[in-house]
Amino acid sequence: LGVHPEMDKIAFYPYFYVKDLVGWVAFAIFFSVWTFYAPNVLGHPDNYIPANPMSTPPHIVPEWYFLPIYAILRSIPDK
Repeated sequence: LGVHPEMDKIAFYPYFYVKDLVGWVAFAIFFSVWTFYAPNVLGHPDNYIPANPMSTPPHIVPEWYFLPIYAILRSIPDK
């Protein structure tokens, strides 16, 4: 048939390995620069309110897996 399957192949090691390595290194550099120079970009704005030791902030709630227990405790008055 005149088909040479060896010519339709791209070797994994030099081509795809180096291409993926360059992508991972670029991502690592970008993520490191972003983490070290702008760590609070995705922070919640309530975390930047100055602390008041006399009152608990209203936005503090337990994690989602503690919410049923938290609801039971909130249903009992004076606790």
